Amino acid sequence: MLVSMQLRLPPSVTNTTLFAPVKTLLSNACLSRLCSMSVPHARPFHLPRLSLRSPSQLVVDEEQLADGRPDCAGAPAAECCLVPAGLRRESIPKHVAIIMDGNRRWAQLRGLPASSGYEAGVRSLRLMVELCCKLGIGVLTVFAFSTDNWFRPKVEIEFLMSLFERGVREELESFLREKIRISIIGSTSKLPNSLQKLIVNVEETTKNSSGLHLIVAVSYSGQYDIVQACQRIAMKVKDGVIAPDDVNESLIEQELVTNCTQFPYPDLLIRTSGELRISNFLLWQLAYTELFFAKSLWPDFGEIEFLEALHDFQRRQRRYGGSCFK
Repeated sequence: MLVSMQLRLPPSVTNTTLFAPVKTLLSNACLSRLCSMSVPHARPFHLPRLSLRSPSQLVVDEEQLADGRPDCAGAPAAECCLVPAGLRRESIPKHVAIIMDGNRRWAQLRGLPASSGYEAGVRSLRLMVELCCKLGIGVLTVFAFSTDNWFRPKVEIEFLMSLFERGVREELESFLREKIRISIIGSTSKLPNSLQKLIVNVEETTKNSSGLHLIVAVSYSGQYDIVQACQRIAMKVKDGVIAPDDVNESLIEQELVTNCTQFPYPDLLIRTSGELRISNFLLWQLAYTELFFAKSLWPDFGEIEFLEALHDFQRRQRRYGGSCFK
């Protein structure tokens, strides 16, 4: 678990020394309020201070701080007016997808069992959820377990299923408190019965949550996702519900498992561990997604690496197949 977040500054740090690079952005009254501001930390898992490592990394929305307006999926303005320097809030991706790769290698490099790597990976996922909430990202989709992973040793699969079930149970209260909606996509019929029942419960319990939509791909295959969508459409054609000429991209999108979200197409895909492939993940949905490949193993992927990916994303010019002439 991460330590609780406190935005109260140490006595040795003055307004002048900390905020000199940005003092033109803030009134003295606003600076005084910011320095004395603290954030309630009733929840058991909290984000460390977001990009307060140096004054040059701090950008404050003075207007939001002054009137306390909500932002960032309903979080108080005091929690979300701190934006990493160089990031434009209006260009924050609506949907981020992550291939969480490198857990076993992380453990091997440290002489630890694979289980330690997976547990460390869960901590990284929790941090990403917190960061997405803070930055106002609407959807986070993570690749937790592929259909190919069923060929791994039985003891490893059993551990992963147990870890997944335990993690969901432990975090359910936090999900509700933070208004996080949970969806599980993939062939869930292959999962243990207890886990299947838990998935139904957590999806039903959080379905009306208005904050971050966390989508977890378990026993998932991008190829099969397209196949099952085509099968469903074929049955509709056979039953006379639709005509063959009615089949188009929009209809296929409606039959994919990502139809659970308002934003089914990720703006940004991040893959960790240095591998340069998408490994059968969201094949249809990634058609125009920006790809970012990080060298860090998943348990080492933290705030700095995530913000680097967002900076890289915002530097790109998305054309969607078109051309820009100046």
